[in-house]
Amino acid sequence: MFGIAERWYTTVGGQSKNGGTTGMARNIQSLERAAAMLRLLAGGERRLGLSDIASSLGLAKGTAHGILRTLQQEGFVEQEPASGRYQLGAELLRLGTTYLDVHELRARALVWTDDLARSSGESVYLGVFHQQGVLIVHHVFRPDDSRQVLEIGAMQPLHSTALGKVLSAYDPVAHSEALEADRKAFTDRTVCELDDFEHILDLTRARGYAADVEETWTGVASVSAPIHDRRRMPVGAVGITGAVERVCQDGELRPELIAAVRDCARAVSRDLGAGRF
Repeated sequence: MFGIAERWYTTVGGQSKNGGTTGMARNIQSLERAAAMLRLLAGGERRLGLSDIASSLGLAKGTAHGILRTLQQEGFVEQEPASGRYQLGAELLRLGTTYLDVHELRARALVWTDDLARSSGESVYLGVFHQQGVLIVHHVFRPDDSRQVLEIGAMQPLHSTALGKVLSAYDPVAHSEALEADRKAFTDRTVCELDDFEHILDLTRARGYAADVEETWTGVASVSAPIHDRRRMPVGAVGITGAVERVCQDGELRPELIAAVRDCARAVSRDLGAGRF
């Protein structure tokens, strides 16, 4: 632990622990420059070139380029390939929605997910995008006497599950992660090819829900819909999961279950301030 801290201090903060100069001002200055760069990109023209950024902030081109490269690696800045100009990156969307605590999302969804489990007769899951996958933050058991395992804290893949497809369709960061990930085939129905996967996401956005019929687990089907906050930003997804013979009819998802899931998602979204949609 001390080794990690010492390396950070030595390489970023100052000359050495015995070198006399702490370098603290240099640390703060670097952060201030990065913050100023993000503010510059957030205002005025949408995209700016390296020369524009450097001159606006009074920086040498080499210094500005180094900061931009670091911000780009972290996803805070993106560079347009054709023009070489810079703009804000999708990772800022993730930071911009962190005011919505997961516990608040779960609290707002408690009543609606309980109602969905009762009306559908199936298990209900609430998921958020987290570390290249779907983190289950709430799980309502199927309302029968069968033996079930609580799955709060479990991770699900983005590309095959209904929750993951919804998040990939509506959240730019999740979308990027799903495209770059190794889309593993869990069953012979898992969609792995990029073009086919993008088509599914287009269909998800057009319909307002996503399906997983034996794409992740044989004999299991799911349907999920997106949850939005007051700024209409995607903050999670809610869905039901159950046996194919119960969730589907004649090979298709039961319409009443799709409607119930979408109604639940809308209700939670309204409680988060999204308004009517």
